Amino acid sequence: MGENRLVQGRYRLLDLIGRGGMGEVWRARDESLGRQVAVKCLKPLGPYHDPSLARVLRERFRREARVAAGLSHRGVTVVHDFGESDGVPYLVMELLDGRDLSRLLQDNKGHPLPVDQVEDIAAQVAAALAYTHRQGVVHRDLKPANIVRLADGTVKICDFGIARLGHDIGFTARLTGTGVALGTPHYMSPEQIGGNPVDQRSDLYSLGCVLYEIATGAPPFDLEDAWAILIGHRDTPPRPPRELRTELPGHLEAAILDLLAKRPEQRPDDAGEVVRRIRAGRTTSGSVRAVRTPDTGGGTRLPSWTSGMTTGHKALGAGPGALPPDAGAALSARWAAAPRGGAGPDPACGSRRVGATSRNGPADARRPVLPPPAELPGPGGSGTLAGRHEAAFALIRAGRVAEALAAYTDLAAARARVLGPDHPDTLAARQETAYALGRLGRHFEAHQVYAEVLAARVRTMGPDHPDTLRCRHNLACTLGRLGRLDDARRTALEVAAARARVLGPEHPDTLVSRCEVAYAQGQSGHWEEALRLYREAAEARARVLGPDHPDTLAARYETALSLGRLGRSADALNVYRALITDRSRVQGPTHPETLRARHGLGVHLGRLGRWEEALGEARDVCLLREQVLGPAHLDTLVSRREVAVALGWLGRWAEALTEYRRTAATREQVLGWDHPDTLSARGDEAHCLERLGRGTEAGELYRRVAVVRRRLAPGGA
Repeated sequence: MGENRLVQGRYRLLDLIGRGGMGEVWRARDESLGRQVAVKCLKPLGPYHDPSLARVLRERFRREARVAAGLSHRGVTVVHDFGESDGVPYLVMELLDGRDLSRLLQDNKGHPLPVDQVEDIAAQVAAALAYTHRQGVVHRDLKPANIVRLADGTVKICDFGIARLGHDIGFTARLTGTGVALGTPHYMSPEQIGGNPVDQRSDLYSLGCVLYEIATGAPPFDLEDAWAILIGHRDTPPRPPRELRTELPGHLEAAILDLLAKRPEQRPDDAGEVVRRIRAGRTTSGSVRAVRTPDTGGGTRLPSWTSGMTTGHKALGAGPGALPPDAGAALSARWAAAPRGGAGPDPACGSRRVGATSRNGPADARRPVLPPPAELPGPGGSGTLAGRHEAAFALIRAGRVAEALAAYTDLAAARARVLGPDHPDTLAARQETAYALGRLGRHFEAHQVYAEVLAARVRTMGPDHPDTLRCRHNLACTLGRLGRLDDARRTALEVAAARARVLGPEHPDTLVSRCEVAYAQGQSGHWEEALRLYREAAEARARVLGPDHPDTLAARYETALSLGRLGRSADALNVYRALITDRSRVQGPTHPETLRARHGLGVHLGRLGRWEEALGEARDVCLLREQVLGPAHLDTLVSRREVAVALGWLGRWAEALTEYRRTAATREQVLGWDHPDTLSARGDEAHCLERLGRGTEAGELYRRVAVVRRRLAPGGA
């Protein structure tokens, strides 16, 4: 893998951000979705490598992909995609804006972290472990380099390369038989060292080692020789942390020492207990507990697999001879994922109207996983095709949808000739044509293409492949645009159930489908059910992605919309106020999504009869949208109309007429004189003239609008 390499025809490798024993981690750009991701690639072995070792490393890599992809928790790194490219396994993950704990210690020049940070990290990591253990996953390699603290304070666990599932049989034997160490010596549990069966309590011991190090600046057994470290874990009580750092609170020391108990049954029962103890100790003073004397059961020999083992990487400690951190084990660069609508369409679904405004944006990552075609020479070669794909994608991003449709249509035809009609790249290009058709309002044609692509994906990939489910998700969106609401709701329900079965009930993709079900329920008039689903999605996303993630905020926005549809304006007002506060903090006060929430707030102020407040809010939002989006943007025009509505309710009809006319004129210029929104604006203008007593002008304008509408109606003259 090299810089600027295009993996799977989709992920552009930009720069190397980490290298470890198993592989390399690259900052990359997802060309399909226009966002930055982290791509981890298994490092090729030399020509004289041991084939058995290569098999084990590939198995570990595939294991990380399978295990991590099935986990959905805000404390676990999100996996977007995995597969092989030119025979090299790769794993695509969210790109984290943060530092792993080993680097945090390094930045701190080997000094321990502040106590409040240690307690916060302890609680967050323990909460993530509690979740993974409930899923039957034991990490088995927890260490500072595999724990990342983001810029917003969120802590995530990475690297499940040697994780163990509860139903695994024989995996440990296959790994240890090759001499590959399970874990890093500084953080291994006594039972792990002895080659004995491990469960979630082994992770708790490793957590104790990590917390000891970030609390004191050095691991519990900070020795140069690997054997000495292993024997220390097995036989020697750790030095109480407060002897190394007197300001540590007693409850924290007690928690760490309990985690470091030699026998699993002496440790906390589960990670949830650790969370409760840490949180309780932060509010009440804890007492220091005596260190337990270990019962090792005699000085058994260390297993043969430890022979020749080196100390391995540890976080930079205060002692001599500290080693550099394992940079390849964590992701530490900026995460630039594009905001995604909570119930919005896949990029291939087109835009949707929500309330009075339209909302575009990808809600579902597409992730082809089959190997790319071999490099082909000449104008039909894959390199040329990749360039044409990038050009078409750039046109979509620039809003030049008609040109993008032509480009994707030509690309799909070229890929069909070179690669075959059922090749994943050909199907991906055809799916992009469907997206462009949807963006242009040609939903019937988009439906036809989606249906054809779906049939091909089922035939070549199977009904449960992520790309097949993604295409079915797109089809559900398009059915809704065509007014086939029952079909849209049924298809969305089927996709949500399949994704829950394949990916897990709280995987981000599953939650996207559940939001699509909610949208279909709302469009069918079942707003109580839509409200319930949006609330559940918001709560699940807060757990999985974090309360400030764009998807979580989007689901809260949909919750407010549903409350409004149910006539519960007071409740909607409260949701909007809280959402505005959080969006302003996370995205900024002038971000379009913040302004959209403020628009909703103004609407419900009006519905509650608070028209002076509604007018003030509408004018503020209109002014900001004009500055941020432009005076002719559709959202700006929606706000200008809201200003006119408030003026009308306050009896200020002359001022309202000015705003209605300005809105109608701009819509006519942007959308055309016969667009439904333009005609609606002219109807508003006529109503205003009527209220001002100018009945003749109003009647003439009503007549002109009616003539155009009759002409546009099916069968109209």
